[in-house]
Amino acid sequence: MEQKPYSDPIKSPVIQEIIMSNRIGAISVELSKRLDLEPIKALELFYESKTCENLHNKATGLYLYSDLYVADDFIVEKNITC
Repeated sequence: MEQKPYSDPIKSPVIQEIIMSNRIGAISVELSKRLDLEPIKALELFYESKTCENLHNKATGLYLYSDLYVADDFIVEKNITC
């Protein structure tokens, strides 16, 4: 598979996927702490959420917000009190 050269390597889809994976991991760890869940359970719940869907959708702009904000958004979505 031939890769398209990018003038800015950060714009590479491969790099973007690595960054998003890292962010989702950090968000899941934060949720794990806040909700007293096993990290894998927090990851599963986050992946199934509308918040995660919005994080991947550039049109929502959620990807521009901090990991802590995204964790808050998930908690609001699920109507969880901490």
